[in-house]
Amino acid sequence: MTKKLAFLATAMMLSALPIFAQTPGGATGSSGITWLGPAAAIGMAIASGLCALGQGKAVAGAAEGMARNPGATAAIRFALILGLVLIESLALYTFAVIIMFKP
Repeated sequence: MTKKLAFLATAMMLSALPIFAQTPGGATGSSGITWLGPAAAIGMAIASGLCALGQGKAVAGAAEGMARNPGATAAIRFALILGLVLIESLALYTFAVIIMFKP
């Protein structure tokens, strides 16, 4: 019963989204200043900070794994590099989205 109620509430909220649509000029104030630049900067800062925390945790885990089992260094190094590439791609995707949607 609660799943049905949650689904119904979610469906009603999502169907009401077009009500909040505005014209493209509605986001600017009387001086013509938009909040897109500062919001993009804050979004990129959050994404970069969280990616840095993830990379630090990954490197710490790999260093621990190599210290405990030196024989598995090659496999751990490969997994570490692959993980770091995927984590860094998240920050690059965020940067690309911010540049793409800039007016």
